[in-house]
Amino acid sequence: MQATGLDHPTRDAGFGIYLHWPFCAAKCPYCDFNSHVRHGGVDEPRFLQAFRTEIDHAAGRTPGRTVTSIFLGGGTPSLMQPATVAGLLDAVAARWPVAPDAEITLEANPSSVEASRFRGYRAAGVNRVSLGVQALNDPSLRTLGRLHDVAQALDAIRVAQATFERTSFDLIYARPDQTPAMWRVELDEALKRAGEHVSLYQLTIEPGTPFYGLANAGKLVVPDDETGRALYDVTQERCARAGLPAYEISNHARPGAESRHNLLYWRYGEYAGIGPGAHGRLVTGVGRVGTVTERGPEAWLARVERDGHGIVETESLSPADQADEFLVMGLRLREGIDPERYAALKGRPLNGNRIGMLIGDGLLERRPGGRIAATGRGAPVLNAVVADLAG
Repeated sequence: MQATGLDHPTRDAGFGIYLHWPFCAAKCPYCDFNSHVRHGGVDEPRFLQAFRTEIDHAAGRTPGRTVTSIFLGGGTPSLMQPATVAGLLDAVAARWPVAPDAEITLEANPSSVEASRFRGYRAAGVNRVSLGVQALNDPSLRTLGRLHDVAQALDAIRVAQATFERTSFDLIYARPDQTPAMWRVELDEALKRAGEHVSLYQLTIEPGTPFYGLANAGKLVVPDDETGRALYDVTQERCARAGLPAYEISNHARPGAESRHNLLYWRYGEYAGIGPGAHGRLVTGVGRVGTVTERGPEAWLARVERDGHGIVETESLSPADQADEFLVMGLRLREGIDPERYAALKGRPLNGNRIGMLIGDGLLERRPGGRIAATGRGAPVLNAVVADLAG
């Protein structure tokens, strides 16, 4: 999917729908996502009706759009019954035209994968699955608090690839006690089983998580910065060799198999965020706005049933806000950014001298069509590159 020009200076990288299913079977100790465990079960029909209501509200704010991608994230969407997934997708299709080639992704955990359920998701309209494998090492999976083992992960990959044409799975590296040599062996095993796409994330210790408390107490030690950089370099080299080069800092795909929904984010497209704790970016009559919904599942449910939506924050984004977001997101991509689009958003161009200095330092490079992109040296220090450009 290529970006195309529109009168609005954000241009059109597509219009996506993000549906957040916030429930998990267990909370992982490294996770700071909006996810919740409900041992008493979830009233799926009631939540489905609330999603329909919020979809109606979002559609009223976005007339004339065509949906190019839908992403069911979480949480663990694969805990939903296929009928609930079908209801969500039918609700979207009832309110917006959906492109014939729309990408429809569902996140799944290996511990919740069943072949019959996956066939149900496919029948509901899902055409891409992303599996949260996280490690192909049983001790690491236990450390990460995952409910599956390696055998279940490999079986889930096989089931997914037999059911869907498009699949991806996630791994986390820079785990406690992990060395570059250990990661090279594990990653090579993973790449033998990868289809068209893998997401490879460096472990970060987030405030408010159990891992944060353990790390502060000295009970959890992750690789230092030098080792982290070596692990990153191994990741780039092995994936490129396997034919899945990085198209974004943490995402690797065979050419043409990139996640179109995630490209929409990184190309600064427009998307509606539906469900507890979902974020959105919409172009309205007053300009581009950011939306945030109520985080707590039950509180979101009550708010939607009372008000017709769960939005608790709507922020009008200034030209400077939009330009900064565009820069932060777009430079994560190997394709980089179009400086003219930045200028259209900001109202002034990027500083040519700064661009030249960063190119001279080997951190940026010019790409076809006048684009600028982070180099292999610049990607690992992207925050500093962005700060320099935006300053």
